[in-house]
Amino acid sequence: MDKIRIIESIKSLSVKKTDNMYLNDFFLTWNKKDDEIAAVFQVAEILRSMRKNNISPRVFDSGLAVSLFRDNSTRTRFSFSSACNLLGLTIQDLDEGKSQIAHGETIRETANMVSFLADVIGIRDDMFLGAGHTYMKEVAASVHQGYEERVLPQRPTLVNLQCDIDHPTQTMSDALHLIKWFGGIDKLKGKKIAMTWAYSPSYGKPLSVPQGVIGLMTRFGMDVRFAYPEGYNVMDEVVDIAEKNAEKSNGKFEIVNSMEDAFKDADIVYPKSWAPYAVMEERTELLRAGDDNGLKDLEKKCLENNKKFVSWECTRELMNTTKNKNALYMHCLPADITDVSCEQGEVQADVFDQYRVPQYIQAGYKPYIIAAMIFLSRFANPAEKLMEVMDRADRRIY
Repeated sequence: MDKIRIIESIKSLSVKKTDNMYLNDFFLTWNKKDDEIAAVFQVAEILRSMRKNNISPRVFDSGLAVSLFRDNSTRTRFSFSSACNLLGLTIQDLDEGKSQIAHGETIRETANMVSFLADVIGIRDDMFLGAGHTYMKEVAASVHQGYEERVLPQRPTLVNLQCDIDHPTQTMSDALHLIKWFGGIDKLKGKKIAMTWAYSPSYGKPLSVPQGVIGLMTRFGMDVRFAYPEGYNVMDEVVDIAEKNAEKSNGKFEIVNSMEDAFKDADIVYPKSWAPYAVMEERTELLRAGDDNGLKDLEKKCLENNKKFVSWECTRELMNTTKNKNALYMHCLPADITDVSCEQGEVQADVFDQYRVPQYIQAGYKPYIIAAMIFLSRFANPAEKLMEVMDRADRRIY
């Protein structure tokens, strides 16, 4: 996208209804309207094109971006830092072990204390089923109260960097990858995507990626096939959302019992391991109770159960049953690669390696998606602000 096309895209952004995104949080994709989802994609592409054209998209001279990761992260952690830096914000990680949280400081107090000069707070909390999203909402309510009571000069925006329900920055990046791959959001209609469980020699992986995928891709009129072994179901509420989205978009949503059924004639495949919903419930209670022996017993039991479905692997043979034997393989990474990262895993090494570059490109959209979420939440008229950036034309590299 050259400078002329960037300006054209900014002008077309001005007609999208994004008023409700201003000073609002980004928690779940299905709570956002179609124009708001489309605006995130569009702003992400504008910011990406600005950087490519050596135009600095910095809209903050100062300000803090607070990150709180309650689980390990590589891609999302660095994507959040990159996004905030792109816009001109300084990153500060909140290490709970080194803060007064470890001494019993309340969520309300912590949220206000870290937010005096903060414009955005990014949180990843996917370990406790039924708790991560709830925690984010409590932080949001705390900073809103602080702003209302004039403790805070501004109300920081919260961005969900993965919770127990959804992983919006990941699935929006996935969707933008598909939009670019197939040549437009309208080209996704009718495309068949297989979101399937796959075997992993580990347990306790969150439900938020498969839930996020079925909750978002069904909005675009896609044919979404959701496959998992018996007992590996996800939250009923998210399945209901996927069904309603598919009906509204004139797409399809179907739960099937095998990878073979899901892969047949698929345009896109997304084989990914996750833990059964019931297991995540039990794991949450054991984590809360600090029951280490109980966690070890649960892990042993779950790994043994996983082994019953070791055949759920993305193989070359399965890929040959997809449309033109050439479906796009996707993964949120890191993948469990057979004979590479583990003895037996989610995907055969030759399949993964064939799609390694597209997967890295897929991951590369995430900083821009996060930056777009932040941008749309901080400016009442995003198109006007982007045009100011273009008029200013500051170079990123001198």
